[in-house]
Amino acid sequence: MEQRKPKRYTVTAALPYANGPLHIGHLAGAYLPADIFVRYLRLHRRDVVFICGSDEHGAAITLRAKKEGTTPQQIIQKYHELNQQAFADFGISFDIYHRTSDPLHYDTAQSFFLQLEKNGVFEVEESEQYYDEEFSQFLADRYITGTCPKCSSSGAYGDQCEKCGSSLNPTDLIQPISTLSGKPPVKRKTRHWYLPMQHHQEWVEEWIKTGRYPSMKYPVVPHDANAWKQHVRGQCMSWLRDGLKSRAMTRDLDWGVPVPLPHTEGKVLYVWLDAPIGYISATRQWATNNNKDWKPYWQDPDTQLVHFIGKDNIVFHCIIFPILLQAHGDYILPDNIPANEFLNLEGDKISTSRNHAVWLHEYLLDLPMRKDELRYVLTSISPENADSEFTWKDYQTRINSELVAILGNFVNRVWVLYHKYYNGVVQYAEFQDSGVKEVIAQTYDALAQNMEQYKFRQALTEVIDLARFGNKYLTEKEPWKKFATNPEQTAQALSDCLLLIAHLGALMQPFLPDTAVRIFEMLNFQKLQIDWDEEISLPQGHVIRNPVLLFEKMEDDAIEKQIAKLAQAKTENTQSTEDASLAISPLKPEITFDEFARMDLRIGTIKEAVRVPKADKLLQLTIDTGIDIRTVVSGIAEHYSPEEVIGKQVVLLANLAARKLRNIESQGMILMAKDPQGKLYFVSPEQVVRPGSDVA
Repeated sequence: MEQRKPKRYTVTAALPYANGPLHIGHLAGAYLPADIFVRYLRLHRRDVVFICGSDEHGAAITLRAKKEGTTPQQIIQKYHELNQQAFADFGISFDIYHRTSDPLHYDTAQSFFLQLEKNGVFEVEESEQYYDEEFSQFLADRYITGTCPKCSSSGAYGDQCEKCGSSLNPTDLIQPISTLSGKPPVKRKTRHWYLPMQHHQEWVEEWIKTGRYPSMKYPVVPHDANAWKQHVRGQCMSWLRDGLKSRAMTRDLDWGVPVPLPHTEGKVLYVWLDAPIGYISATRQWATNNNKDWKPYWQDPDTQLVHFIGKDNIVFHCIIFPILLQAHGDYILPDNIPANEFLNLEGDKISTSRNHAVWLHEYLLDLPMRKDELRYVLTSISPENADSEFTWKDYQTRINSELVAILGNFVNRVWVLYHKYYNGVVQYAEFQDSGVKEVIAQTYDALAQNMEQYKFRQALTEVIDLARFGNKYLTEKEPWKKFATNPEQTAQALSDCLLLIAHLGALMQPFLPDTAVRIFEMLNFQKLQIDWDEEISLPQGHVIRNPVLLFEKMEDDAIEKQIAKLAQAKTENTQSTEDASLAISPLKPEITFDEFARMDLRIGTIKEAVRVPKADKLLQLTIDTGIDIRTVVSGIAEHYSPEEVIGKQVVLLANLAARKLRNIESQGMILMAKDPQGKLYFVSPEQVVRPGSDVA
């Protein structure tokens, strides 16, 4: 098959969702392999742009904002900054880290949508969708939960079951519940723009199977279909066997990119139309920042487009986004989508909701000097073709037995001997043993072959094997024994080892960039980056610097702290789960009718609500009781924001003795219902009634 010879590369890494921090599963799944690949391309001086940014729209962010009693803007700002810093701290070398809330992205996404509309791509349909009557709004996919129709798991979302991974529509769910009100939603008619993917089934299937598609605008083959990972092709073919179906490209939501058409108030672009276009808008911003033309990176057939993602995003990048790109008419399709599978943690799935994760920002606080160590371990266990597992004991073993005992030990031995015998002054500028030079050349070739095939795990093994070779070579030459009897042979052997270390530093750059820089600094190089086509030499008489330890042994106590931290999170989660299951409390002691009759229960309307300073759980409510206006302090701030409760009608225990809470006199108590998970719900009349009405 014809091989493409691209002039440039556009490499994207999945836009992380800005509603929470990053963990090691994210790093291993998409960002670290993407960074390794891009660093490799740069070392070959290839034209490449590395694109990423925050995905800042969609229902999950509004849900997080409601949960935390804040706004979507505050949520995305918090996590955009946190994640951007975590990426920078781990050396993920994006050319730009953009965001989908940027005005340039709005312009790009809306223009893209309008072109699709102009091309007649969409079908506008009126359909019945779920509506929450209590909150007077249509429900986005993530605002609906229910039982998965495929695996019968409870808690599936309206767009996906996170247990079995099935893609769903909200109407597929069994016994759906609104996450806003906790009540079953009703169906109401609404109008949306649909992408009829079934019209694209034939060419998409041909493209994924063979790399060709009938309407191809350019003569070269888009990609080598056989180079795609088996699990990526398998998931795509599974979708295709089931038959592609129409999917709505707009949503009824107040947070997102507005649909740029008349009479579409309250409608935004579906996040899976909005987010991938974020790659394009980020490229536009990068081009503007660097006085470049962005279009060749997305529209020139001599560009190779590669998406790095996790396996949960395969269908969107392999089917939906390519359909959108092809339907637009001006864009190239991806050459490869080397999605990784999942990384598990200590025998269990990583779970953000259960806090079973190693968070990147916390790792850097606990182990601030071990960035490259984590890059090494995650690459060596990368879930490239199957799920893999991270354990703290394995992390310790790999650091101590590989980085310290092999790579670090070899470098340190050579440095100590070179300073001991020659005061760090280089004796030979070129390799004296052709066998060493040949092994290094073979390593470069093997590394390049693996890198081009996205086999980063094996590529890293080639580097550590070269260090193993160096240790073996040094041991066999025994310069410490021969220095007195054969000084020339000793100088040759140690100089060859020194040059081998220089090449180790060059080869290490995509994987352990900070370690490579430390090696170059010890070698006293003026440049701290060595391209792979550069000749590496150490001039005779060049002075190397004093040795520093590249890696330090990982002690047991540090590992035990991390294991204990995970165990504590698991215990807290288990306890909270048990507490939730016991939240339906037993009946309280019996009371008489006269005791009950003494309670004055009546309807009140909340007129104002503010947060109580320095009290995360308390809201100060101003309630119209029909008799007076009174203040009630209620512990509902973790469940409702002040804006959500204004206008609510509540049941008020009006004759409860007043008491001070946080120096505020609370004149009564509102009645709330609590479900088994601890969520509070208002006890309210079905219809609006006059404040002061008795509860009979």
